[in-house]
Amino acid sequence: MSGLNEKKLSSYLDSLLEKGIPSVDCIVYEDHKMLYRHKNGTVDVAKTKAVQDDQRYLMFSMTKVQTMTAIMQLVEQGKISLDDEVGKYLPAYQKLQVKDEQGLRELHEPLRIWHLLSMQSGLDYDLERPGIKRVLSEKGQSATTREIVDAFVESPLLFVPGSHFQYSLSHDVAAAVIEAVSGMRFSEYLKANIWAPLNMKDTFFAKPVNDGLERLAQQYIMNEKGIVPMEQTCNYQLSESYESGGAGLVSCTEDYAVLADTLACGGISKDGVRILKPETVEQIKKNLLGAAGLEEIDKNMGRKGYGYGCGMQVFMHPEAVGSPAPAGIFGWDGAAGSCIQMDTASKRSFVYTMHVRNCGMAYDTIHPALRDIVFGE
Repeated sequence: MSGLNEKKLSSYLDSLLEKGIPSVDCIVYEDHKMLYRHKNGTVDVAKTKAVQDDQRYLMFSMTKVQTMTAIMQLVEQGKISLDDEVGKYLPAYQKLQVKDEQGLRELHEPLRIWHLLSMQSGLDYDLERPGIKRVLSEKGQSATTREIVDAFVESPLLFVPGSHFQYSLSHDVAAAVIEAVSGMRFSEYLKANIWAPLNMKDTFFAKPVNDGLERLAQQYIMNEKGIVPMEQTCNYQLSESYESGGAGLVSCTEDYAVLADTLACGGISKDGVRILKPETVEQIKKNLLGAAGLEEIDKNMGRKGYGYGCGMQVFMHPEAVGSPAPAGIFGWDGAAGSCIQMDTASKRSFVYTMHVRNCGMAYDTIHPALRDIVFGE
């Protein structure tokens, strides 16, 4: 692969501060070597504290990359199959209803693990669904991951699993499957099988109400007033005892860069620790969407040229967007604008962090631009 244009990359990152993004941080690895790091901006409301090497962020949907790594470990070990019915592990999912163009009816087609992974389950991202509200009313902050996830089924699915792509709470259900199969809390599984092996020391689950978490960058939101400070909360952590497989983690750029490098290098870390086999990483990158799903990820999420595999987008058609980057790049992003992207062919990866909610240009402009600079020069 050609060399990284560091000057161009730094210039682009710095230009984001001029557009109002309070802070940026980007790390690029290639074959276990850190090629590049550049950070700039401030992480407090007064705009006096510079972003630090170990700055923490709410990772939101970048959590999904770890959840998918975890579930693919179990697939690799033969403990589950992508084709298994979800109800095999979560009995609440054995009898489901679907409400589609045919009306409300019993679902006869099974919901399978791969439907969860590929966002084709028929679930949605409604955090106010009746089941969630009921469990929180009954259990309060002690409501567990399994209790809340089991309650999702009190609302009907939106479509027959496998027929459409709908971004949803599917990966929270996958986390509950991991708990059922491993016999461990989701966080305990991640710590034993990802965080500790990769020496990720700054990664853990957020709580619904921040209690003065040290090193957490100030979170902002983009609205009609511009980019303004907001509460330091993760609304996807539904209780103190809930661990969201879709959006619950706090982490830092350094930790996620190590994970990205590990996956880009076929599942083996810079310290020689293997968390996945190369063929399993390649399986993650295999598009699982049919024609309808491919149209929906483009139309509904603006991911033109992309497919979606095991919980991560896969760059399939660079020519569709005029990108110089190669096909095969995979990864995902988070609600505060951060992203992780990897390429197994070149063993190159990058992680970019910022902390602004509701920032459309992060997904429409920033992430594609970073992709093209890092992988396409």
